[in-house]
Amino acid sequence: MPKFYLTTAIDYSNGEAHLGHALEKIGADCIARYRRLRGDDVHFVMGMDEHGQKVAQAADKNHLAPQAWVDRIAARFADTWRRLACSHDDWIRTTEPRHAKSVTAFIDRIRERHPDDLFSGEYEGLYCVGCEEFKQESQIVNGRCVEHPTLDLIRMKETNYFFRLSRYAQQIHGLITSGEFRVEPAIRRNEVLRLLEDGLQDVSISRARFPWGIPFPGAADHTVYVWFDALINYITAAGFPEPGFERLWPADLHVIGKGITRLHCALWPAMLLSAELALPRQVWAHGYVQWGGAKVSKSSGDTLSVDEAIDFRGADALRYFLLREIGFENDGDFTWERFDARYTSELADTFGNLVSRSLAMLHRYRSGTVPRDPAPHTPAIETATRETVAAYARAMDALALEQGAAQWMELAARANRYIEETAPWKLAKAGRDAELDTVLATLARTVARLAVLAAPFIPGAARTVWALFGERAPLETIRLDDLESLSAERLQVAKPPVLFPKPERTPHGARKLVT
Repeated sequence: MPKFYLTTAIDYSNGEAHLGHALEKIGADCIARYRRLRGDDVHFVMGMDEHGQKVAQAADKNHLAPQAWVDRIAARFADTWRRLACSHDDWIRTTEPRHAKSVTAFIDRIRERHPDDLFSGEYEGLYCVGCEEFKQESQIVNGRCVEHPTLDLIRMKETNYFFRLSRYAQQIHGLITSGEFRVEPAIRRNEVLRLLEDGLQDVSISRARFPWGIPFPGAADHTVYVWFDALINYITAAGFPEPGFERLWPADLHVIGKGITRLHCALWPAMLLSAELALPRQVWAHGYVQWGGAKVSKSSGDTLSVDEAIDFRGADALRYFLLREIGFENDGDFTWERFDARYTSELADTFGNLVSRSLAMLHRYRSGTVPRDPAPHTPAIETATRETVAAYARAMDALALEQGAAQWMELAARANRYIEETAPWKLAKAGRDAELDTVLATLARTVARLAVLAAPFIPGAARTVWALFGERAPLETIRLDDLESLSAERLQVAKPPVLFPKPERTPHGARKLVT
């Protein structure tokens, strides 16, 4: 069973989760569930980034000690991801003792192998508290950080410890162009390559006299710079520095937002090269969820309430909408109108309607028992299913999640057309029992297959549909390769519930922004 170690960016503990966070976590969870469906041994990690100036400021603003503040925020984020059915195997927080031990060991390892990569020096520059980093000229527009244009840049001058990042630009460029270190999608890879071609500057990796952080080894009055600390979480969660961490490391996939590619595709690989540790195999940088054409973020205040979006149509509906409408590559606008349209036309009227009418006909004509198919696997729907499953797998392997969702939904639409083409009610009225048995068995088999393919996107509804087929193997144990031979014959099927109810009135008034 192949190993697949998957991480998301750890979320910064200075405010509530928003839909930008949700897209990343839902997308990564969709990938994790799909890789399990493929039969991989998945280890999926999420967590919280809990040090740094922004966190200390947020704690102070709320009249709490930093640890009490991050405990509160971590609990809220964890509750949100539970509501969205995220299936992570580990939840890492950078305030945990295991992480402090890992950061210290990582720095010590650099000192042992490349001692001149760490040095003391004076740094002066413009610091963005939103990004928690000094900004280069290329990252500043009209005197503001391009990622946080509502925040003032702060001019800071400190004597800190530095990391010799400049040494590794050419080597990382070669690793990316050779494909050994993959940066996807292509638009983000090209951005990173241009950055590397322009050269990298050495970076400050400590903060003087700032108490909220991990003590810098050998310098009691310094703490480790928050990004240097945070990036190490990926290898902490693999078990570093304990023996056997190589069972999980290197990571097979880091899922991040496009705004932090420079840190994950330049600084992080340089850190690993300096420590003589393996690089992650791939970084995928997704786009932003936009509200009214602007990125939703905590610093701008344009933060859509994730709880409100879940309450609107349910967790499955939000998962499906973000992955199908926004996608996992480019930026996309969130609107309640588009959310409602996808919910109604696809989840309710296509998939939900197919499950309802297919299984209802089993009860009407065969007392809820799936008949034996007298002509197994001959209808055209079988060919369509094989083609769809193959296209679905190609899309999901390429992390084109919106295309995977589209293939799944197209199969549901094809099955609805099959009902219209075969008209089971006419077959029943004419007493053509053998033909009716074939249609009913085909529909039951297709619905069961659709439940399997749906699981990465809408896990709650997928489990509900799978459970309608009674005592059989748990959905989590079914693999993609099982679909060809999957059968529902002789199973007693429960009457289907309304999977995606349609309210009489659309609550378009629910458009509150939270800060």
